[in-house]
Amino acid sequence: MRMLKLKLASLALAVSASMGAYAQEVTLRLHQFLPPQGTVPAKAFTPWAKKIEEDSKGRIKVQMYSSMQLGGTPPQLYDQAKDGVVDIIWTLPGYTPGRFPKSEVFELPFIAGLSAEKTSRALWDYVQKNAMDEYKDVHVLALHTHGPGLFHTKQPVANMESLRGMKIRGGTRVVNSMLTKLGATPVGMPVPAVTEALSKGVLDGTTIPWEVAPALKVQELVKYHTTFAGDRALYVTTFVVAMNKDSYNKLPADLKKVIDDNSGVEFSAMIARTQDVGDGVGRSLAVKNGNTISELDAAEVKRWRETAAVVESDWVKDMQAKNIDGAKLLADAKALVVKYDK
Repeated sequence: MRMLKLKLASLALAVSASMGAYAQEVTLRLHQFLPPQGTVPAKAFTPWAKKIEEDSKGRIKVQMYSSMQLGGTPPQLYDQAKDGVVDIIWTLPGYTPGRFPKSEVFELPFIAGLSAEKTSRALWDYVQKNAMDEYKDVHVLALHTHGPGLFHTKQPVANMESLRGMKIRGGTRVVNSMLTKLGATPVGMPVPAVTEALSKGVLDGTTIPWEVAPALKVQELVKYHTTFAGDRALYVTTFVVAMNKDSYNKLPADLKKVIDDNSGVEFSAMIARTQDVGDGVGRSLAVKNGNTISELDAAEVKRWRETAAVVESDWVKDMQAKNIDGAKLLADAKALVVKYDK
């Protein structure tokens, strides 16, 4: 009897080893637009990829491709995931104007809070409720925003009038509309182009959050940084981490679970937390460089909010033209931001 048990145990081990040897190996290519030392690639995607590999016991490997190494431009990333050119991408929906209209609401001036993590939780809930149809062609892994956007300029911005005639980079349609209303000359371009545009004088300044400044060396190319008093960000932009549907669907059930367990609202919040921390790092580098950081006071911010409010009403009208209830979406977004700010 003891010999039979040993033989059965040996057979079980052999079967287990055989199954392990034939376990499906999967390599997922993650393509994104920032250098590998950027906050999100280094502090969010690298540990995330490691956890995916550990949780799958080595059966899933995530290969990282930074700075558009696999070709194309940042606005083409979403379609690269949709069409299966790559497996996973990280990009801004706002890089393709008009394609994600309902998601734009979080980019409106003075809507978002001061915490990327809290605003990202609000965004996740909002999209699940109102805008998942905009992402129907991919498998969404995360949705998040960065921290408060601000001005980084070669000349000081003391008030709204200071912006007149300044060529300022804006990353999305909504941000460019805000810049126009505030009196600046908006120059639309993906964030990787900012360094060269500033160094060659194509731009007088840029709107970005603190955390992305070091990767672009912005603190070395400008001397002035302008922030805003109050509990609302001048603006934020939205991001999506998306996976090709076939790449996800062909995974066996246990590996799908690994992806599922490492995606969703908590993955979104984790990415955003790295950006909150990165904001402090970016600001400290500007201080170290001897740059001037100023905060516009409540009275001046009130002027900006009143002027920028036109962007909000224009957006609602744009949504109405698309048969979308923009007023309801705006109310939902504001309520969710307040909910998570608490």
